[in-house]
Amino acid sequence: MRFSRTLLSGALPLVIASHTTAAVLPAHQTSNTWFTSAKTTTEAKASAPAAGTAKNVILFVGDGMGISTLTAARILEGQTLGGSGEEHNLSFETFPYSALVKTYNVDAQTPDSAGTMTAMISGVKTDVGVIGVDEDVERGDCATVAGNELITAVELAELKGLATGVISTARITHATPAATYAKAADRNWEDISDMPQAAIDAGCTDIADQLVNFESNLEARISGADVDGIDVVMGGGRRHFLPKDASANSPDAVSAVEGDRTDGRNLVTEWQTRYQNGTYVFDQTGFDAVDASTTTKLFGLFNESHMQYEADRGNDVSGEPSLSQMTAKAIDILDNNSNGFFLTVESGRIDHGHHAGSAYNALTDAVEFAAAVKAAVDNTNPDETLILVTADHSHVFTIAGYPKRGNPILGKVVAIGETAPATAADGMPYTTLGYTNGMGMQTLGSETDADAVYSQSNNAGRHDLASVDTTSSGFHQEALVPLGSETHAGEDISLHATGPGAEKVQGVIEQNLVFHLINDALGLIAD
Repeated sequence: MRFSRTLLSGALPLVIASHTTAAVLPAHQTSNTWFTSAKTTTEAKASAPAAGTAKNVILFVGDGMGISTLTAARILEGQTLGGSGEEHNLSFETFPYSALVKTYNVDAQTPDSAGTMTAMISGVKTDVGVIGVDEDVERGDCATVAGNELITAVELAELKGLATGVISTARITHATPAATYAKAADRNWEDISDMPQAAIDAGCTDIADQLVNFESNLEARISGADVDGIDVVMGGGRRHFLPKDASANSPDAVSAVEGDRTDGRNLVTEWQTRYQNGTYVFDQTGFDAVDASTTTKLFGLFNESHMQYEADRGNDVSGEPSLSQMTAKAIDILDNNSNGFFLTVESGRIDHGHHAGSAYNALTDAVEFAAAVKAAVDNTNPDETLILVTADHSHVFTIAGYPKRGNPILGKVVAIGETAPATAADGMPYTTLGYTNGMGMQTLGSETDADAVYSQSNNAGRHDLASVDTTSSGFHQEALVPLGSETHAGEDISLHATGPGAEKVQGVIEQNLVFHLINDALGLIAD
């Protein structure tokens, strides 16, 4: 079973071989150099013994989870469990296959999430800031979208009759989750109030609208298609689905007017009208009450904007489920479909913790991400489920100095054989973890919301940390270059795999090859 639908007008030349077996992609997608090159690469990797065809595929994306983040999160979790940390492994680091992934966008050396997720979910690299469309689109120009839309793995899974799901701790309309279902000339078009009037007049629709109307849009674009929509959608971002009217506020609204939509529409009620047997939830109590054995459609919007950081979840007004809880619940619902399922799970707030210069928040969210992967492993059959764990890009996050083994990863550098922190040439101690750019050092005590830093003044550069507890949740690491927000980085990220088809994950690959791993495992398109 599945969930909601929406897209732009203009049918694509997509020929359906069978609505329950495979589909042929539009020519501008299959002839795209990025697409054909990745297809050739995956075929070459098939020389390894095939593990068989998967019934299910789960794609995990740790937003901003670069190699340094993996290393630091591994050590933090290990130390939390009482070890020295370095010898520990996150759940997915024990998977039998892994690769390094190039993350650049067509027009950018250091990428953004819209372009990177579009590559992973459609097989085609594209530009910064655009979603579900190829590089021929001009960002912000609605007129350039028609004819350049890409078909995603979620859409192909729908056409094949699989159950589908999309989960994120970010707004569900944010770049990474949006790339699974939307086509937009700008990632910022999350609701109609975010769009220029010219784009609205030209017929483009906002991302939230495209989610709720996913089913009807896909059927309109593809002649003869009959799908039932995405089965499970959970994340944040309620404001983009509600009208700018206090009467539409959720019971746990924190703003006087929760909704942002200026068209008067309530997309939550529109979804409920479309899926009258579906279940909409907005808090922990509602989530806990969902019976996975009988639920056919689940729509969860747990926050006005992004969901809370894992460390800050206890401070939510009415409670939010964790990423691991959402993952387990989604699998329990999706596996009711005997044809199998395709699920995408994003930990969106690893990225946000880094942008705020908070290693504490980024790493605690990364640890919870690993817990979500473990939940997937524990709740699926390894012989029929391909699990892929990756990131969209890295961050300018460093692990430096010469700390002794077992030194607290969030602490100051203490050298081998020493008990007092080492000092730099300026005579001051320094931390193992740091950032090349960003807001700089802050001491916010027991604060667990990294975004609190944005109310502070930029404090980049060196500071005397001698009397500062750098392991506290409210500490933000030093940064060299002063910026309003820390930036992404351009180095490779990792991909870890287990299950049928995992043997193709090896070497150094282009990011758009991830789509072909999903397709090869599920047989989504006809050759």
